[in-house]
Amino acid sequence: MDSSHPPVVGVVHEAPGSTVRLRPVAEDDLAMLRRFAVEPGLIGLDWAGFRDAAAPARRFAEDGYLGEQVGGLIVQVDPPDVPAGYLSYQQRQGGGRAPYWEIGIVLLPEWRGRGLGWRAQALLCDYLFSHTPAQRIQAGTHAENAAEQRSLEKAGFQLEGVLRACEFRAGAWRDGWLYSRLRDDPSPL
Repeated sequence: MDSSHPPVVGVVHEAPGSTVRLRPVAEDDLAMLRRFAVEPGLIGLDWAGFRDAAAPARRFAEDGYLGEQVGGLIVQVDPPDVPAGYLSYQQRQGGGRAPYWEIGIVLLPEWRGRGLGWRAQALLCDYLFSHTPAQRIQAGTHAENAAEQRSLEKAGFQLEGVLRACEFRAGAWRDGWLYSRLRDDPSPL
């Protein structure tokens, strides 16, 4: 390794032409997280109205987005060494006392459709299965979001079913699709 370059930070997946890296949120990333809170349509179908633009800075000051039960990581693309989006994870409680993770992703529009989302979600699953005892990771998406459905399937998730009228969005109750990946399911990476 060339000693003039700092060591690689984060969880990495390399493919011809680009590397997808998951790394902790840095102070410079707060501007992107604020945009997700206040720019209509930037996060696509998940837009639920304006949110507190100061919340990302408060959360960063609290735990750097690396909480034990709720956290998030930046999706970075190398080259050009820029943040492309954000992945969240939240611990939930299933039947009995078994915790599981629910994950979500948002990519900036210029990075969508390039195969980054499935790689980032697969990396996050591998990371969570390596560092926590969870048996299950789940993710939901919208019935009309075919791109995210394909992304989840490439990331090793399986469709479990439709959650009827599970979300209020754009003035109406809408169905969602629930996907899961289990610890024993093979990683696509």
